[in-house]
Amino acid sequence: MRRFNTTGLCVPRKHYMVDISDRVARMRSMVDAGDYFCVNRARQYGKTTTLSALKRVLAGDYSVAGLDFQALSHADFADEAAFARSFASILLDTEELGQIELPSEAERALEGLAEASAPTLTGLFRALRRWIRTSKRPVVLVIDEVDSANNNQVFLDFLAQLRLAYLSREDDPSYPAFQSVVLAGVTDVKHLKAKIRPDEASKVNSPWNIAADFDVDMSFSATDVAGMLADYEADHATGMDVAAVAKEIADWTGGYPFLVSRLCQLVDERGLGWDHAGVDAAVRLLLADDDVALFESLMGQLENRPELKDRLRRVIMLGEEIDYSPYDETQKLLRMYGFATVRGSKLTVANRVFETLLCDYFLAEERGGEVRDAAIVRRSRFVSDGRLDMRAVLEGFRRTYGEVFGPLVDRFPEKDGRELFLLYLKPIINGTGNYYIEAQTRDQTRTDVVVDYAGERFVVELKVWRGPRYNEEGEAQLRGYLDHFGLDVGYMLSFNFNKRKEPGLRRVPVGDKILWEETI
Repeated sequence: MRRFNTTGLCVPRKHYMVDISDRVARMRSMVDAGDYFCVNRARQYGKTTTLSALKRVLAGDYSVAGLDFQALSHADFADEAAFARSFASILLDTEELGQIELPSEAERALEGLAEASAPTLTGLFRALRRWIRTSKRPVVLVIDEVDSANNNQVFLDFLAQLRLAYLSREDDPSYPAFQSVVLAGVTDVKHLKAKIRPDEASKVNSPWNIAADFDVDMSFSATDVAGMLADYEADHATGMDVAAVAKEIADWTGGYPFLVSRLCQLVDERGLGWDHAGVDAAVRLLLADDDVALFESLMGQLENRPELKDRLRRVIMLGEEIDYSPYDETQKLLRMYGFATVRGSKLTVANRVFETLLCDYFLAEERGGEVRDAAIVRRSRFVSDGRLDMRAVLEGFRRTYGEVFGPLVDRFPEKDGRELFLLYLKPIINGTGNYYIEAQTRDQTRTDVVVDYAGERFVVELKVWRGPRYNEEGEAQLRGYLDHFGLDVGYMLSFNFNKRKEPGLRRVPVGDKILWEETI
């Protein structure tokens, strides 16, 4: 029986998988065209699984050398001689495993390099040309985990040799060069070069400027997820609404392959139920897990790169809209590591799981212990018979805010109200509910927080009072959002600096909806 897999390579006969045949077909067409290209995606984005599928598809028409730079140690990149010996050795190992067939002339040349005391890249490429020239089929080179070569000048020299061979082939079609070269990793080659040669000229003149654009979308759509779940349903007959569950998973994950598979795995292995409540519980378990390698990697990047942390905080906590710029180095890194994507013309967090993870991370650093403690002490007032009373939560927050900070008379930074409310909300729903900030409606004047608790959904709009007209617009926007979720009741928390305001909770009919508005 197949299962969901989140560790290592996914194999169709063993694992439930999204059908990636269309993506592999597009990559195959690039190989057929003789393109050299990079598959640069964030960690656990399905690169290795996709490359494995590509190699299977190519095997009938090409001699495919699939290498993994994780097989090389740091010492193997120490200098030109070490790299040449090691590269020749892993090609010979690949032949020994039956994965490629080396002509005898090329095999002897590589064996000589592997045993030489001071081989060179020139000698290595001489041996590679012999292999290409005498091979019965065109040769394709696929290298996974090129990040293992990070900060190594010898690897850049290797790329320069590949580039020279490519250009020579373009000038003379009889020149023995690889049919195609595919490099896969998180970091793109330009970033590798930038770390070694920080001057602008070197950054522009990359040794890999021959690479064709790789614009294959490797994220999973709701339709993709539905296809995988349909296979599962055919085996298990759970009775799930395949399309609805697939959409729920895609909405949370943004199609990030690891997150999709992990949520499915949690629902399956923990017996959570293939429905909204089950997915909600899986999200909660995922975010509570302190041993997720992907999350540890992401958080490590933030600790090492304060500029990334600052940019994400501005987007998530301040609601700042950041225009996409292809030349902004921080934006490049955020997209490269998987934190962010571009929607329309704006930089946004890649998915709800990451956004909630990051929001929790930022909240843990914030002041507001008194607010958090008050929520913990009063939690029993907000949950009755397993149901969350959002009206009571809003009233409780207003009273706590007054007790801790006094009357709202001086304008505070926009973030304070949002962060303080989330600090108050989190311990109330912790362990039973989830929340996320709706990216589509967030800006610097309003934020919609969506809360799922024990199978119920609540939409709370947080806003700073800007006058009656803006308030009416906010009510109308919230009504539309309630329609989107099929809800009849919504909630609004208004931070009002008008001295003539009337603090407290009021019931506001908005068409056929009811809005409970708490004013501070």
